[in-house]
Amino acid sequence: MSFIPLMQPSILDDDIEAVTKVLKSGMLIQGKEVEFLESAFSNYNSVSNAIALSNGTATLHLALIALGVGEGDEVIVPAFSYIATANVVELVGAIPVFVDINIGTFNIDVNKIEAAITPKTKVIMPVHEFGLVADMDQIMQIAKAHNLFVIEDAACALGSKHNNKFAGTWGDFGSFSLHPRKAITSGEGGVLITSNDSLARQIKIKRNHGVEIVEGKMEFVDVGYNYRMTDFQAALVNSQFKRLDHGIKYKQSLAQIYFNEIKSPKVRLPFVPSGKYHTWQTFHVLLDDSLDRDEVILKLREAGIGTNYGAQCMPFMKYYQQKYKLNCEHLYPEALRAFKQGLALPLYEKLTEIDIKKVCDVLNKIL
Repeated sequence: MSFIPLMQPSILDDDIEAVTKVLKSGMLIQGKEVEFLESAFSNYNSVSNAIALSNGTATLHLALIALGVGEGDEVIVPAFSYIATANVVELVGAIPVFVDINIGTFNIDVNKIEAAITPKTKVIMPVHEFGLVADMDQIMQIAKAHNLFVIEDAACALGSKHNNKFAGTWGDFGSFSLHPRKAITSGEGGVLITSNDSLARQIKIKRNHGVEIVEGKMEFVDVGYNYRMTDFQAALVNSQFKRLDHGIKYKQSLAQIYFNEIKSPKVRLPFVPSGKYHTWQTFHVLLDDSLDRDEVILKLREAGIGTNYGAQCMPFMKYYQQKYKLNCEHLYPEALRAFKQGLALPLYEKLTEIDIKKVCDVLNKIL
């Protein structure tokens, strides 16, 4: 590639043909392709229910609603994630309680969770940042001890594992995104998985204006949203799903080149603890505090390489600063450092080993 963008989805001719077939059929809204996608997600993750939705934010939103989270409740979230993780908590009227991260893994620091629990806490929402599963065995122990629900924000972690158990299958819900930066994409889309049939029924009703089929007839049994996925979006994902595991393994091989070729002592490489199966949605490094991260991004772009910061320190964002006035330097120093000094490097199926080595060579020279 003359210019290496941060991300490019792998859309092949078979994927386009699958979408075209649906478009030509005239049956565009939620239908057989969505049903097939839901079945594929259920089987892949060995859960009884998968519900396709319009985007990954909608999955988290409906999960909170189904668990009865509302005004005055508190939801524990990592301080470092994409802003949607906190936004959905605000949208249901609850309060996001931020917990700092482990700077090595970029996931929530499990040793700081219990100190954040209050009588108002209802849910722990860990994020499997960049495709690395959080320490779910410890999180589930804490949740059980305090009688809390768990919603896994597994937006980046389809196929990731912790101790051979898939991301999204530990808690009450697992939420996945199908955004173009994810392993497989529908453009915009999301899937929510659960082994709780009652919760799944609520989600299916809520995603479709409160509709339930009763004795073959459409009944409006609740108020709901239009969070449906179209059939042509589902067809696009179904075609890619067959390549998912191959794509993950290929990205793992590219990630290893980063580990081998980045030589600068001013770059802290990501840490993968034992028992983790990392799917590398993003290869996220941490630059030395002496460096201006934004200047490095600019120099890389000038050299033909697209990079960006990886995620936000959510309590540091303007809305949350104005509302809660939290001292991030004191309360969330690792999340703030990950936001200010973090650098997301290109890692996706369209890249070659030569591309990755070029990124490493340029980065080493710049630093």
